[in-house]
Amino acid sequence: MTKTVSRRLPLAVWGLALCQALLVSGNILLIAVSPLIGDRLAGSADWSTLPVAAQLLGLTAATLPSGWLTARLGRKRTFVIANGVGLVGIAICMLALRLSAFPLFNLGTFAIGMSIGAGMLYRFAAIDAAGPAQRDRALSLVMAGGVIAAFLGPWLARTSQHGFETPFLGCFVGLAVLYVSALLLLTRLDLPSPHATATAAAPATPRRPGVLLRQPRLLAAIAIATLSYATMNLAMTATPLAMSHAGHDFGDVTNVIQWHILAMFAPSFVTGDLTRRFGHQRMIALGSLSLLASLLCTLLPASFWTFAIGLFLLGLGWNFTFLSASAWLTTTYQPGEAPRVQAINDCAVFSLTTLSALLAGPLNAWLGWQTLNMTLIPLVAAMWVVLLVLSKAGNEKAQRIAGLDVE
Repeated sequence: MTKTVSRRLPLAVWGLALCQALLVSGNILLIAVSPLIGDRLAGSADWSTLPVAAQLLGLTAATLPSGWLTARLGRKRTFVIANGVGLVGIAICMLALRLSAFPLFNLGTFAIGMSIGAGMLYRFAAIDAAGPAQRDRALSLVMAGGVIAAFLGPWLARTSQHGFETPFLGCFVGLAVLYVSALLLLTRLDLPSPHATATAAAPATPRRPGVLLRQPRLLAAIAIATLSYATMNLAMTATPLAMSHAGHDFGDVTNVIQWHILAMFAPSFVTGDLTRRFGHQRMIALGSLSLLASLLCTLLPASFWTFAIGLFLLGLGWNFTFLSASAWLTTTYQPGEAPRVQAINDCAVFSLTTLSALLAGPLNAWLGWQTLNMTLIPLVAAMWVVLLVLSKAGNEKAQRIAGLDVE
């Protein structure tokens, strides 16, 4: 008798989706106000984006320690600790604003970035809570929390900006509310440990990283997730500069970015079902075509609609490639190996993403908007190379097996 698998996702997955929405909302708010605060406190436009860089460095620095903590303390305790670190970072930023202390403000954004780095593991925690049969749907639902963030983050930034006498202090009060809400929610969720999902067939001792990284599919999933995120982030970060240079006002910029964020997260409601139907590799191929179309849009006149359509395609391409690669990664390891592999994956992804954010401004000034986007095409082409090499290796293996069967 065939066992029927329920399509109803556990409550923990829905809770993690809300935590993801709160996390991304705070991230959008922070990225929106940090350069403005940096410009005011640093006294020089050359250092205005340093708080954003500090945030991304903190995010990258937290990836491997988060995996270590998850393996030893479990996901729930790790997320609670991370939110606590975020609240400490928010308090440091608020103190820095009162004291007009630029170095202290960067320290605060670094701490918040560490909290965000641990929170990026919400998507993998949802997979553990849902189980293998529903991994794609669980991952998609959690990432769909970004749809709420696309509206909540900008709204909170606008409404809280002038809430106190000290400029932007209200933004961090609002950010604290988001983090406290996520912390309270996490304490109520029942999150299984990665080790609790292990089966009798799982190895008693997790394999070493060197052994795990010799798997072609695992390397391919990490490479594609890293390339897609870096491509999207570099183009997105340079867009406000390019639009400003093309004569578009701040309202046009925020509208384009908001539609981009919607394109990043709204398709997540169906990405899981599409991935289950067509497979990870086909979805990645489709997403890479959307990324390529986005880059080619820059060859058209720099109108509002050119930027809007290009950034929409950029977000859609990221959704299909990054989510599919993340789901694909979960098929390459045993449950007890999850924290280690996921930490390695996120460390690779956000190391290159941090570099892309730091390079976006200088590259846009040096190369120009069109040339900058053309230089990203090789990154998209590299995804196709990874898929082709993996497909060829799979065909050769199948032929060897078939030859043995014939004999």
